Amino acid sequence: MNRTEKQQTVDQLHDVFTQNSGVFLFGFSGISVPDITELRREISKGGSSYRVVKNRLAIRAAQDTAAEALADQFRGPTALAYSESDPVGLAKTVKAFVKNHPGIEFKAGVLDNKTTLNAEEVEQLADMPSREELLSKLLYLLNAPVTRLASALNSPLVNLGSVLKQLEEAKQKGE
Repeated sequence: MNRTEKQQTVDQLHDVFTQNSGVFLFGFSGISVPDITELRREISKGGSSYRVVKNRLAIRAAQDTAAEALADQFRGPTALAYSESDPVGLAKTVKAFVKNHPGIEFKAGVLDNKTTLNAEEVEQLADMPSREELLSKLLYLLNAPVTRLASALNSPLVNLGSVLKQLEEAKQKGE
């Protein structure tokens, strides 16, 4: 790799660190190429990306970003998984893959180019509900008071109808 290619790689990695809401570092060893291809495919399904990096270039690219604090994590075979919009979904995907492939392990992560996470915190992030689950819960919570109000307003009418029906039945029996 010549100097120009290295600089392009550093620039691309710097963009990865600054423009994505979630960037996760993980190590891999003793894992086959078909397994890595499967992981790459799974990550791509979620709209995220995967890239194996050269540690020295990644350390240079991380300068002036929150990932700079993770410089000591760039040891051994290192890969990045990153997402612009759904870091929780990405973490879930990688964690599910790790269960069946022990050769992969989380090293660290960065959220919104502000917060650095250690391996345990990345796994905790993976255990959180996904964005879709959180949105559906929020929608339910916003909708619940309106549903209860409609039910409360409808309840006297249902009760009145029931009472009138019982009176009608009583009159018919009494006639």
